[in-house]
Amino acid sequence: MKMRIETTTKLNQIPEYIQKQHKGFREWDFVSSKHDHQTILQILIDGRDTNAVDIEGNPLPTLVYLAREKRPQYHHHFKAGSMNALIRVSSKITNAPIILNVDCDMYSNNSKTIKSSLCIFMDEEKGDEIGYVQFPQCFYNLTKNEIYGSSLRVLLQLEVLGFDANGGPSYMGSGCFHRRETLCGKKYEKNYKVDWKKINYKKMGLKYGTPVEDVVTGMSIQRNGWKSIYLNPEREGFLGVAPITLLQNLVQHKRWAEGELQLFFSRYCPLLYGHRKIPLKLQLIYSTYKLWAANCLATWYIVVVPCLCLLKGISLFPKISSPWVLPFVYVTFVHRAYSLAEFLWCGGTFRGWCNDQRIWLFKRTTSYLFAFFETILKLLGHSQLNFVVTAKVADEDVSKRYDQELIEFGAASPMFDILATLAMLNLFGSLGASKKATMDADQDSKVLDQFGLQILLCLVLVTINLPVYQALFFRKDNGKMPTSVMYKSIVFALLACMLAMY
Repeated sequence: MKMRIETTTKLNQIPEYIQKQHKGFREWDFVSSKHDHQTILQILIDGRDTNAVDIEGNPLPTLVYLAREKRPQYHHHFKAGSMNALIRVSSKITNAPIILNVDCDMYSNNSKTIKSSLCIFMDEEKGDEIGYVQFPQCFYNLTKNEIYGSSLRVLLQLEVLGFDANGGPSYMGSGCFHRRETLCGKKYEKNYKVDWKKINYKKMGLKYGTPVEDVVTGMSIQRNGWKSIYLNPEREGFLGVAPITLLQNLVQHKRWAEGELQLFFSRYCPLLYGHRKIPLKLQLIYSTYKLWAANCLATWYIVVVPCLCLLKGISLFPKISSPWVLPFVYVTFVHRAYSLAEFLWCGGTFRGWCNDQRIWLFKRTTSYLFAFFETILKLLGHSQLNFVVTAKVADEDVSKRYDQELIEFGAASPMFDILATLAMLNLFGSLGASKKATMDADQDSKVLDQFGLQILLCLVLVTINLPVYQALFFRKDNGKMPTSVMYKSIVFALLACMLAMY
């Protein structure tokens, strides 16, 4: 099977010998475009066939290939449309009461996941309340120190567990076992038996109209009275492929943050959609993630304003000699120490935590910024809903640099323009403060006393951005920053500094 998949991927078409075995594949020969074709359905393995066995003689399950109909004049609703087509077709073939949803780049890594999930659904006391069982999204290609922070280990190992006490986790789009009836809009009732002949197929499946169809679908299921369970076994249930370039990672988080913020400003806002339907605590938890994109405003203030005020000579924090500086120092130190302790407790490394902080900054100053303003433009009617698929295929050189834990900056992007400009801005701010402190030895102690916290903040940001400086000025490989990005960042940063000083 693995060889067949790899061969098909390399050829970018289904091999001829497989087409001869399955007549349904031949329909692709008469299709002019993959975006304009009829439904193509082929039962590859019929579980009722006694000859359908593996090499050890064990019976094989039914395996069906489906390419849903697509027409240019009709919206196909991306992943949600694909899922709903599969749900409808499977209801006619097996009509199994439990559905497992796994993304195409993920595979089962634990043979006990099905058994564990079924045990939850079949629990005599609480099993009938469970609408779906969600496994965490894990990845097999993470580096030791998680250069892009893709594991989201603190979120998945600690934060999501808090959902369980308040109605259960959200649906994450993959690695999830659903009751079929929950995806048909059925409200939870004790001792209910579903009548599939009365199902309204137009209401079946995932919700449309948002890039995060999984979140709103999970919330709708919980709104109907069902609960969910988060299952995180010691051996990961499912493994997938994490993005291996910085741009892929930022684009993915932009889509997530944009979709979440769109939900907050829509009729699916947890505080409205879940009012008196799901617990208030769960509404507030959902709202926290819905406002990811809005965090860009506070982050931009922290990154830009203290630096420019430092160049202008405006103090934003108490003097080092003042007792009022203690709350700032205490909160900053304790918060970062707590964050580090959480990360290490979840199995991470110190360098991994540093990388996580860096990506946290990169996401908030680029992904969340674009997500925030694109959402505002959509609300004002100046932009249309789009769905960006995260590419996870890279050439050999990119993969090699990823394994060496070198951040990939090789593509030209407005996001990199922003990252480089902010990095240069804080570098110039730090150099300006150093110059001010060393020009007059008598004023040295006064400058440090008055601007100590601002200087420290700029130095911390410079340290976080060290890989950016390396990519701008020192790296020679193809993963370095494009020359155009370097020139633009220097010009923009100098211009901002000049405006601040004069």
